[in-house]
Amino acid sequence: MLRVLDELLFCLRRDGFVISTAQAIDAARVVSLLGWDDPEALATGLAAVVVERARDRTRFRAAFDEYFRLSRGHPGDLFERLRHRGFDVSELSMLRDLFAAAAERSGQAGDGVMLSALLGTPGDLDHILALAGVRRTLAGMTSPLQAGFFEQQIAKDLGTSRAASALSRIGQALKEGLGERGEALARALEEELASLKRRVRLHVEQSLVARDGTFDERERGAEHTPFSSLDEAEIADVRRAVSRLAERLRGAERVRRRRARRGRIDPRRTMRKALATGGVPMSPCRRARRRDKPRLVLVCDVSESVRSASRFMLELVAQAQDLFADARSFVFVSDVAETTALFRDNPSALALGTIASGAVVSIRANSNYGRAMRGLAMLLDESIDKRTTIVILGDGRTNHHDAEVSVVDSLRKRARGLLWLCPESPSAWGTADSAMARYAEVSTAVLPVRTARELEDAARTIVHFR
Repeated sequence: MLRVLDELLFCLRRDGFVISTAQAIDAARVVSLLGWDDPEALATGLAAVVVERARDRTRFRAAFDEYFRLSRGHPGDLFERLRHRGFDVSELSMLRDLFAAAAERSGQAGDGVMLSALLGTPGDLDHILALAGVRRTLAGMTSPLQAGFFEQQIAKDLGTSRAASALSRIGQALKEGLGERGEALARALEEELASLKRRVRLHVEQSLVARDGTFDERERGAEHTPFSSLDEAEIADVRRAVSRLAERLRGAERVRRRRARRGRIDPRRTMRKALATGGVPMSPCRRARRRDKPRLVLVCDVSESVRSASRFMLELVAQAQDLFADARSFVFVSDVAETTALFRDNPSALALGTIASGAVVSIRANSNYGRAMRGLAMLLDESIDKRTTIVILGDGRTNHHDAEVSVVDSLRKRARGLLWLCPESPSAWGTADSAMARYAEVSTAVLPVRTARELEDAARTIVHFR
């Protein structure tokens, strides 16, 4: 009982709850009185001695449920969890022998860390992730958009890939020795490792939440919440806000065109004509109104790290294309493809779904900005002129490929301007594989788009940049 309770309290502390020794003793008394049979009563009892603020009760219950979900309701080591899944003593004995043989063959400490977490209790991984080395690795994370990169870095440090290889060899031996039961046991091991990987990702995300106070940002409303932290209800709110913004921009454009229909007053010609009336401007002269509308080229990175921001930007452009003549849109991850016809001929929801499915460009590939920028330059060819505004949305993380900054600089020089919309904080530019600082040097302006409010400001800047 104490071991399970200790792991539960550790998970709660990891999620930001401050639990003193006295509260831990009271929690043990609650468990001894209520037992484990009634989860509802136990959760209520523990919340009474652990949760200090009413607004934290929902977060406590989520952490409580998540702990028992991850442990499948049977806290214990790997073999105990497998026993509760229906595997008998002889099958687990063979598995023990295979793990022992794998440990003897492995001379690398990296293998042992992840395999130890797999073999241990659900709390063992939490203790490993609480070590100073992991905290130092995560200290450089400044944005939720970097979660994928730091997850890979921690997985590498823990030896996840080598542990996966070891499990693959163990699984093959189980299939040969136990047949169908061996295949089932091998699948169970794969599921256990996948669960560990998900918990590593969760730890990475929660580390930034705990450090930067994302919960406080949520209380300020969806418009101030980072795109990567929105829940489903908040995503719907932001989409409605994007639609309203598009309507406002279109309305403002109609007013501007109506007022400019006769052209602006030309002071020089008006004063020259006023010489005939003694300097009194009886008949104002107007400049001829420019008939052409500016052109827009929108280029969106739709890789996992910025997909939450790019979908809102693409939806905004789809609803406000009549603000520009010859508006063209492109999406990229490693390759780049044009989506102008897709948005023109289909509702925005269908077009966005097609992009998200990977039918336009592969969304499973790693970002390659250099390759995408070269492809964009080839697709645009000679269509760029001084009426064209190029807007690129991306975090500038190149996965250590060539950034091709010179290609971006060439596009800017040929266009009216190149605006870069970045969903990462400037403090993260230049860290790890980020080439954002170099892209900023050759861009006309870099605009932050981490929240709905910043996206609205960026959209107004794009419209008025003309």
